[in-house]
Amino acid sequence: MNIGVDLGGTNIRAGIESGGHITRQNQTLLANKHSLSATLDQLMDVIRPLTAYPVKGIGIGVPSVVDVSKGIVYNVMNIPSWEEVALRDIVEKEFNLPVSVNNDVNCFILGEHRFGLARKFRSVIGMAIGTGLGSGIIIDNHLYAGRNCGAGEIGMLPYKDSILENYVCSRFFEDSLGIDAFAAHEAALKGSKEAIEVWEEFGVHLGAVIKAIMYTYDPEAIVMGGSIAKANRFFQDSMLESIQDFAYPESLKKLTLLLSENENIALLGAAALLDD
Repeated sequence: MNIGVDLGGTNIRAGIESGGHITRQNQTLLANKHSLSATLDQLMDVIRPLTAYPVKGIGIGVPSVVDVSKGIVYNVMNIPSWEEVALRDIVEKEFNLPVSVNNDVNCFILGEHRFGLARKFRSVIGMAIGTGLGSGIIIDNHLYAGRNCGAGEIGMLPYKDSILENYVCSRFFEDSLGIDAFAAHEAALKGSKEAIEVWEEFGVHLGAVIKAIMYTYDPEAIVMGGSIAKANRFFQDSMLESIQDFAYPESLKKLTLLLSENENIALLGAAALLDD
């Protein structure tokens, strides 16, 4: 049994993985993102009760670039106080347990590959769509993060007048409708024509991301997760239509597109870091 931790921009979740399931779980909202000591205290408070059980180690997923070999995280998204934090050493010292740290989207796809929808695929990409856009990469059954844990940052690619991420995350709805993605989803559910049209446009941009992934990695499957993916009924058709001009039709026919189903999959993947 290992503890998996998901450090988000608004909350911290932790749980114990046992037999491919999260058996016990704690979470808290981040109260003071501008204080490193305060956020670290909250992290320890979420983990501590779980260390009372016979766990072997702690895996932590963080929305940032990570020096995996040293366990240092840099410029954590939405937590300004975390510019350079030796997270592995800090947590190991606190609990006297081995700790592994990695990017949160890497944890997401590792969880899907080890325990979820991607178990039968050797090469698969995980895409997390929410406040930002990130991707995690499994190649030949191994997590690939690149030299600086920065591989898969598809959202940073130039696109139109900006970068892909600005067209495939919550910011797109704020720019288009003046509301966040959650509110845009609610509006579409209520039948707003304007919101539905924006979701359809979003699907076209998401199709551009899928084509970029296909040209770069040629995976067997892509698993989509994150808060925005839950609104797939409003963008799926336009997304699928927009990828039909992919240059290699036979590759496209073989591609499997999946929607993540397990809300604990990132915790499971974080716990699996100790075994990867």
